[in-house]
Amino acid sequence: MKKLKFAVAGLGRIGKIHFENLLQMNKVKVVAVMDPMEESKQYAKDKGIANVLSTYEDMLASTAIDVVVICSPTDTHADYVEKAANAGKHIFCEKPLDLSLERVLEVLEVVEDTGVKLMIGFNRRFDKEFKKVKALVSEGAIGEHHLVKITSRDPGAPPLSYIENSGGLFLDMTIHDFDIARFIVGKEVDEVYAKGAVLIDPAIGEAGDIDTAVITLTYTDGTMAIIDNSREAAYGYDQRVEVFGSKGMVKAENNLHDSHQLFTSQGSQGSLPLHFFLERYAEAYKTEMRDFIQSLEKGSIIPANGNDGLQSLKIGLAAIKSLQDNRPVKLKEINQAQSIKMIK
Repeated sequence: MKKLKFAVAGLGRIGKIHFENLLQMNKVKVVAVMDPMEESKQYAKDKGIANVLSTYEDMLASTAIDVVVICSPTDTHADYVEKAANAGKHIFCEKPLDLSLERVLEVLEVVEDTGVKLMIGFNRRFDKEFKKVKALVSEGAIGEHHLVKITSRDPGAPPLSYIENSGGLFLDMTIHDFDIARFIVGKEVDEVYAKGAVLIDPAIGEAGDIDTAVITLTYTDGTMAIIDNSREAAYGYDQRVEVFGSKGMVKAENNLHDSHQLFTSQGSQGSLPLHFFLERYAEAYKTEMRDFIQSLEKGSIIPANGNDGLQSLKIGLAAIKSLQDNRPVKLKEINQAQSIKMIK
């Protein structure tokens, strides 16, 4: 079978993960890379990439390309997806597609009109623990679903320069949890009620964001999900999911550095959770890309498509509005004129 020719736009933390994973996959060949930083360009050259460019347009024109992987800053995603689609390239794009609902709808229309495939980088769908929870829920192992509980807490807040351009906690961090809330039970969200506070660093509040939040989602059938977020958990990267139903409960706990438990007369202790997303979801990133490639080869449904990105963005915008208005917000209130506003 002919190898798919991949190009990678952006070699930051996520870009390097996808780049390295692609280099290890037999069914694809990385033929081009784009990054404006000299250090990143040299990194790609050292890996044997012949076409290493400074601009996205030059990368697209440099050689024959089947698929573009977009890992550049958020404010470039929509334009890059649009240009790749118009050039007939399939696309993998890290979340979010854009911070404006109107712009996302425009881009998705271009993707549909050109007939290319678009996948959004919701990597947690491909984590083996979360996939097992979804499988058991789908099989009816817990009966009728009643409640979802998602805990997502980072080990430390990102730099303020990042927060100021990220879209805020709901569109940068919680957007993954919004996706999992839909994915894990296969339901759509009807209403969002968000509460948030600045409890970790006053500078985050001064930048227009929050660092701690609790969000209640109500699905269209009246069942619910509860998400709690924190930008700083002293014990590491806290990633847990629980689904409760009429016949039981299923949950996925944290992945730890190791599974030992020490018991003494003073009590018991064990290892902490893995430090951050690069470690916690290392295998999920590989599975995510393999599944994307398989979907392209077989012409099957993309496992995290543009609509998934759109729905999570709508939930995030509803959460922002809920926090600002101090009330529950229906998703139908979020229309295409609704664009991102920093939390004040």
